[in-house]
Amino acid sequence: MFHEITDDPGSRTPAELRELYEAELLAVVDRHGLEAVAAASDVDEATLRALRDGDSPELELEAAASVLAVADDAPDADTIATVSRDALLMGMTTAVLDVEAVESGLDGELEAREIQSKIEGRFPMTLEEFALLHRYIESRT
Repeated sequence: MFHEITDDPGSRTPAELRELYEAELLAVVDRHGLEAVAAASDVDEATLRALRDGDSPELELEAAASVLAVADDAPDADTIATVSRDALLMGMTTAVLDVEAVESGLDGELEAREIQSKIEGRFPMTLEEFALLHRYIESRT
């Protein structure tokens, strides 16, 4: 799951975290094949190919989770996305952060209402936004 990819996400930049997330996605593609992953996930071959070629295509958390779910021992995509979002919420609880504090810490890159909706799963969250939130929240715990 995305929140478990590194032991100390708060010490990394959002770009470094995204690279780690993408490396996990690529590991699944390498193990199972690009075509098979595209067929079994919510990510098309062109996007997976761009990822493999070193581009960082925009991926929503749920779509990225569907790639991780292709792995043999992985939970389903909904579980991966939900648990990853829950980890953000638990981090906020541990660090005693509300969405306004997170907004302030992100220098307004995301608005408080938007942060709340994304963490709750009511609005889609990109992998880049997840990395941004994950790093900031974990840097405060």
